Amino acid sequence: MKQKPVFKKDISRIIIAITAWIALTQQFYLILQTTTETGFSTLKTVTNFFSYFTILTNLLVALCLTYPLVVPSSIPGRFFSSIKVQSAIAVYIFIVGLVYNLILRGLISPRGMAWVADNLLHVAVPVLFTSYWLIFTPGRVLQWKNILSWLIFPSIFLIYSLIRGPVADWYPYPFLHAGKLGYEKVTMNALLVLGAFLITGLAMIAYNRNKKALDS
Repeated sequence: MKQKPVFKKDISRIIIAITAWIALTQQFYLILQTTTETGFSTLKTVTNFFSYFTILTNLLVALCLTYPLVVPSSIPGRFFSSIKVQSAIAVYIFIVGLVYNLILRGLISPRGMAWVADNLLHVAVPVLFTSYWLIFTPGRVLQWKNILSWLIFPSIFLIYSLIRGPVADWYPYPFLHAGKLGYEKVTMNALLVLGAFLITGLAMIAYNRNKKALDS
């Protein structure tokens, strides 16, 4: 089997990491400018920023690609080099792009820098990292049981959002707004979202288990 040049993988990682860091930095700058409009304190604004699944997942992508390149022998470097960890992040960022573009796009109409940041976070990074995973992940390394650990992060996020929502009077996404929809409807929405993670994760595991092994 012809080996894929390592430099192509490294270049891809660098490009995606830079894209993710630019998107996160730009969005963070923009959200800090909204304190006057929203009336939120800087602390609440920053907390809200890191309470979006989109932000957390793009941050995971950035860290996942940066640590193995900069400090590969460190604990985070070894952790993010794991194929299982990278695959979990691929599932998360794919769902970010899917849910936003199918359900949430159109609820707001960002312009200028906000439009750029919005599309970097919800289109560019999901497409780039998912493509990176499809191309460079060695075949036949995942197991069906991996899906169980992959569901932990989104489950914790959903629980956190539902607990913090009424306390902060703020929800990251409309379909989680228990104050407007009620907990019964929100619970159904949360289960549907987890179902999307489950189906996507199983599909990616199936793809990997049937992919011809690659030397990378």
